Amino acid sequence: MLRELKELETEHPELITPDSPTQRVGAKPREGFVKVRHSSPMLSLDNALGEAELRDFDRRVRGLLGEEKYSYVAELKLDGLSMAVHYREGRLVQALTRGDGEVGEEVTENARTIRSIPLQVSGHLHLERRRGDWEVRGEVVLNKKAFEALNAECDAAGARRFANPRNAAAGALRVLDPSITASRKLEYFTYFLLDDGKQACATQWEALETLRELGFKVSLHRKRCADIEELTDFCKEWEAKRNSLPFEIDGVVAKVDSIAQQNRLGWTAKAPRWAIAYKFAARQAETIVEDIIVSVGRTGVLTPGAVLRPVNVGGVTVSLSTLHNEDEIERLGLQIGDTVMVERAGDVIPKVVRVVRPGGHRHPFHMPRTCPACGSHVARAEGEAATRCINTNCPARLKESVLHFAARGVMDIDGLGEALVDQLVDQKLIANVADLYRLTQEQLLELERMGKKSADKILANIEASRRQPLPRILNGLGIPFVGERTAQFLAEAFGDLDAIAAASEDELQKAGEVGPKVAHSIRGFFDEQRNRDLVDRLREEKLQFKYAAPKRSGGALSGLTFVITGTLPSMSREEAKERIEDAGGKVAGSVSRKTSFVLAGEDAGSKLAKARELGVKIIDEAAFVQMIEGTG
Repeated sequence: MLRELKELETEHPELITPDSPTQRVGAKPREGFVKVRHSSPMLSLDNALGEAELRDFDRRVRGLLGEEKYSYVAELKLDGLSMAVHYREGRLVQALTRGDGEVGEEVTENARTIRSIPLQVSGHLHLERRRGDWEVRGEVVLNKKAFEALNAECDAAGARRFANPRNAAAGALRVLDPSITASRKLEYFTYFLLDDGKQACATQWEALETLRELGFKVSLHRKRCADIEELTDFCKEWEAKRNSLPFEIDGVVAKVDSIAQQNRLGWTAKAPRWAIAYKFAARQAETIVEDIIVSVGRTGVLTPGAVLRPVNVGGVTVSLSTLHNEDEIERLGLQIGDTVMVERAGDVIPKVVRVVRPGGHRHPFHMPRTCPACGSHVARAEGEAATRCINTNCPARLKESVLHFAARGVMDIDGLGEALVDQLVDQKLIANVADLYRLTQEQLLELERMGKKSADKILANIEASRRQPLPRILNGLGIPFVGERTAQFLAEAFGDLDAIAAASEDELQKAGEVGPKVAHSIRGFFDEQRNRDLVDRLREEKLQFKYAAPKRSGGALSGLTFVITGTLPSMSREEAKERIEDAGGKVAGSVSRKTSFVLAGEDAGSKLAKARELGVKIIDEAAFVQMIEGTG
């Protein structure tokens, strides 16, 4: 029947509908992902590590709700990847990854291949009355059996195995070829039903039941808990039974059932106050440290890692664990050859917990005096735990350095993601961040999965980054301890990158919030010849070495202080901040009586409540734009 349908659709393509079974197999590969803003933020959850912290959460809920009766809905916390799926008039029209919580990547064609996601939904009275958009949020997961089969395929092909089901699911959802997603047998379990970004039902339990009636998968093991005792018992029960499930879980999510009470409890900047993730204790196992090796990160930090005799920890084979730094090795009293206890922190990251017993032929580890990747000098500043390679062109740190340089909020080179950077470095097309500015369309078109449209867009974004101001360049250089805020202070104090590079440690400390430790780091960075060569290259590429201070006096917002909260309709918070400062205003991180205005968007949290309490004027984006343009 499927073959017959394909033949009919081939002969009559006008008959193909979005919910056709043929659309499950995956369309042709695309050239990249489009970023889309969520209808409302996809916030993370605060964690409760143990029963005591779970009871603390309950006390906070009880304190905020006063005498009101409340209950919880407990759901198993699946270890997967969050995704929002949008429907219009019952048909799937868009799927977005969580991304940074505000903006996700569109993966609609990949989502269509997941058979537990209905392509068309009908038959529910509440949703039939509404002809606009509604949305389902949930978790994309790969079950244990499918994960084992996938790794068996990797072994047979001589490819690298996946570390855990979550990584395999995330990788499958974000590939550019939907046919790969279709082959991975992903599943989608839902937990939120939204109508125009807001909860569509009166209770969380009703939402889960509605989702089930609509044909979505929901947690099979869930419970309405009348009080904290029932919730605690549920958590303990499933911590003991977690290995019996076909999926990996790492805890239990507890939510206040009533949506009205959820709204009264509200949100912090990062998480709702009405939900908590109870995390199970990490699984542990004993093994032997066979060696200690050193890797180099983006900022040049040398990180020792334990090479372990492979051991199964909670269903995952662990053979390597970070040891963080020399001080951690000393604290553990660890030497090569020792038997250690290993756990997967958060059921993901392997960690050496303690030495169980010293090895019979143990020997100590010493941090190398030169970088193992490039041979440059390494240094450990007084009072620091980290040892660093000070060569910014070190090949081991180059990929991470380029990703940082291109990141949003730094040089903002959209499209320069991990897969592309890997190819650029591996094929020796770039040896430092300055080489980005000499890439050609011909070079990019030779790379895998690169079309002309994508190549032109990336080159245009690289070209546009030449206009980024000095603070962003300073941040992009990856100088230890110099982030966005410190870079801004340095730019304001010296006005020129060359002046910063030539300044002494004492002179550097005259800039705001630059102390001895930061000044020593900056001086050490510019004392390295290879770093000075990089700066010269960036100068040749005509980046903005001079600081053009915003006109902070006489602007439309001169003398005014703003606090930004919530999601704005058509601009990011960073864009709003820049517009305020360009118009002479200031942006603060918290609301006080000195705040002139709170610029509030959707899902504004505690800052909005604080503004109302203090009587601070609240404006929306439209009023804000009028103020800047002088029309309001």
